[in-house]
Amino acid sequence: MLTVDFIDDNAQIDTKHLPEIERLLIFAAEQEGIDEEAEVAVSFVDENEIQAINKAYRNKDAVTDVISFALEEGEDDFEMPDEPRVLGDIIICVKRALEQAEEYGHSFERELGFLSLHGLLHLLGYDHMNESDEARMFGRQDEILNAFGLRRDV
Repeated sequence: MLTVDFIDDNAQIDTKHLPEIERLLIFAAEQEGIDEEAEVAVSFVDENEIQAINKAYRNKDAVTDVISFALEEGEDDFEMPDEPRVLGDIIICVKRALEQAEEYGHSFERELGFLSLHGLLHLLGYDHMNESDEARMFGRQDEILNAFGLRRDV
């Protein structure tokens, strides 16, 4: 089962949103066949913080909506007995999530779910660097969101 740790140092998210994000990520992990104990951290940050992270780690001096850091990426399978699998970190810019929810005409909760799931899929190896990978990743996102009941009109 997936354990989700939330980090919101600037108190930007109403805690009422956290249980649904947690349920979605657990559901998505199950849909992706993660049946062992695993952990993921979801951080909520402001525009300045995500821009600094984006510049430092991706060499892109711009605000973005979500960044993921997979701890297993490019690593040999390294397992510690009796320790959960640590998938990595998902970092979400709250202001961008609010703006995108309005832009796309759906709820803030739906946008938070979308960004959280997007980040998780990156941690699990999905990407959108070319059209084929993008179609696969975004198709999978839609499948999971719809199966969970978090449709675009929500």
